[in-house]
Amino acid sequence: MEQARENTLSDVYPGLCRHLNTVPAGPHALRIKTDQRIIRFQDELQGLIVHDLAAQDGDFIIKRKDDIIAYQFAVVIDDELQQVNHIVRGFDLLEATPKQIYLQQVLGLATPHYMHVPVIVDEHGFKLSKQTQATAVDLAAPGRVIFELLVLLRQHPPLELKQASINELLDWAIAHWQPEPLQNKSAVSCASTQQSG
Repeated sequence: MEQARENTLSDVYPGLCRHLNTVPAGPHALRIKTDQRIIRFQDELQGLIVHDLAAQDGDFIIKRKDDIIAYQFAVVIDDELQQVNHIVRGFDLLEATPKQIYLQQVLGLATPHYMHVPVIVDEHGFKLSKQTQATAVDLAAPGRVIFELLVLLRQHPPLELKQASINELLDWAIAHWQPEPLQNKSAVSCASTQQSG
């Protein structure tokens, strides 16, 4: 997390257009002004997160210059409209969460509970995704996929569950869920399950 913070410090918006009173004639992005508040939230897995938005990010974009609403703003409005109150997502989105909480506070919206889980990476440390040409999940064997995910998530399912039904696997996972092995982890590697599978 510290490395990620160091990288973003050099990307802090310097406020070049912060005090302009006119709208630019050409294409332009819209940013929200940040203030000096410190964003604090208790992540259900990663613990207390403290983020100085002004120092670490500065004013951030809410509408891109191609007229597309930025993810940060869109997801906050979408979550509010759908009355989302719990969000479980990848650790790679943890750094975006303080921006979303800031928007929720400024707009007077409720802040959901957050949990950021480790992302699955390949043997080279790249996140499994279409962009990295990761192999698709085998939809013909969903039970095996769930078993392997439980292994990746360090839940240590017993070997006799390897051939279990989806319902049995999910029931076991709910009854035996242990978040501690995932705390303060940004990624888990799928290399070990690929070798053993």
